[in-house]
Order: sequence, then structure tokens, then C-alpha cells
Amino acid sequence: MEVEAVSTQPKPVVSTLPPKPHFDPLKPHEMNDGRVQFRKVSVPPHRYSPLKKAWMEIYTPIYEQMKIDIRMNLKARKVELKTRADTPDISNLQKCADFVHAFMLGFDVIDAIALLRVDELYVESFEIKDVKTLRGEHLSRAIGRLSGKAGKTKFAIENATKTRIVIADTKIHILGSFANIKIARDSLCSLILGSPAGKVYSKLRAVTARLAERF
Repeated sequence: MEVEAVSTQPKPVVSTLPPKPHFDPLKPHEMNDGRVQFRKVSVPPHRYSPLKKAWMEIYTPIYEQMKIDIRMNLKARKVELKTRADTPDISNLQKCADFVHAFMLGFDVIDAIALLRVDELYVESFEIKDVKTLRGEHLSRAIGRLSGKAGKTKFAIENATKTRIVIADTKIHILGSFANIKIARDSLCSLILGSPAGKVYSKLRAVTARLAERF
């Protein structure tokens, strides 16, 4: 009686899977299902004339470099921004909105345009009354201490901390990196609380020297 030899080795499985599909990368305007995104920035009455004068300086980098459409809505008094089909990055819209908003707060175009070029820049705003409740002449003297004679104190803080500061009545706006904003804000708060400018300068020198060592 003959017995057939049965092979115990498994038969090779022939792959019947279809080839992997190849998808082209999505374009930025397609990431949002092809919807156009908008941003609107209000124009305060006192910034209407400066906006008219600096319109081309604001329009050119936004339209040509960031590839974002921009227009002034005269009826609503708002600057309107929207994405285009050729916008290279969806985050450009928010950068442009921050840039226009910084200009409305009172920053120069050459300073505010850094928000388009550098990623780690922010604008922080606070009021004098957030630090200390002052009224009448006490408030006027505090604003005078912040600026200094011919703006000397403000420029010294700006140069030491690599920030830009706008003092608009009782509101203070600081443009810079996170760490630098903190140093500038601490110096301004000391001045509001009554510290003499000389003491603030010496403290600034010590802090900036420590920062220089760290980097």
C-alpha cells in the first residue's frame, strides 16, 4: 500500500491587493473645502488719515508677497482681507490681519511689517489703571514718566528690550517677542508705580546683560 507524501510547507499567498493610491498634496485654498476665508479689522477714527497716507505701503506686501486680497470698506470703516486661490499658506491671512491691527494701534508700518516676516512676534496691550488706579494729575505724571523728556525713557526701554512701544492716552501697546515684552512691561509697570527713571535704567541694564549671556 503506497502512502502519498503530503507537504507541510504553506503555499505562497499571491497578493491581490490593489496598488496604493497616489494623491497630489492639497493646495492651501483646498484645505478648507475650497471656502474663502475672511478677516475684518476696524479702523478707529483717529487712524483714518494715517491709513490713507500709508495705504500703498500696507497694500503692497499684503497683496504681492503674502498673496492676500485687501480692500477698504468705506461704509463699514473696516479693512477687509480674504484668501485667494494662489495664497501659498493659509496662516498668511492671520499674519496680515495682525499686521493691519498693529498699524491701527499706532505702530509705524516699518515696525508692524515685522509681524509678516517673523513668526515669534506678538502685540500685548494693557492700561495704566490695570497696574494702579490713578486719576487727574497723578495719571498725567505717570504718562509723563513713561515717555520721559522728548520720549527719552520710552526709546531707552525700546532699544534695551528690542521692542516697540506705543503710548496712546492711558493704553500701552508693546510689539516684540514673548520674553522681550515681559521685560519691557515690567519696566513700564515700575515707572507707573512711581519708580524714578534712573532706577529703571539700571535694572534694565542688569536684565539685558543677563539675557545677552544666556544667548
